[in-house]
Amino acid sequence: MVAALAEVFNLVRQGDAGSLAALIARGLSPDLRNEKGDSLVMLAAYHGQVDTLRTLLDAGASPDMCNAAGQTPIAGAAYKGFKDVIEVLLAYGADVEGASPDGRTALMVAAMFDRTEIVDLLVSSGANLGARDNWGMTAADAAAFMGGRHRGH
Repeated sequence: MVAALAEVFNLVRQGDAGSLAALIARGLSPDLRNEKGDSLVMLAAYHGQVDTLRTLLDAGASPDMCNAAGQTPIAGAAYKGFKDVIEVLLAYGADVEGASPDGRTALMVAAMFDRTEIVDLLVSSGANLGARDNWGMTAADAAAFMGGRHRGH
């Protein structure tokens, strides 16, 4: 059973949307988590697998299911720089303001890693530039702290 579940998560990482769709049609939950607390959606987002992500979301998976550390799929995609993944997550209703337990939003993550196109996308989708994490830092503060160019948006 554990090996079979590991294979499902490998299908997601590899972007095998067709095989995944067949498993979902046979009853696999699109909101399945692994032993580390990662959801299928989180792994698809983190690995930039847009078609696999759409397959999961079309099957009713939550676009906001956090991993065990509390990171949202949209923040994971912001960290990795996958703008197309974020566009899909937003189209399926992901919370642009979803935050991890430390208060960090996808906008803050994008700003920290100087992902300007993603910052622009998130802001145009309603992300709050004035939001603060648990340390009182805004996205602009996070960018400045990390040495990013995107300091004041």
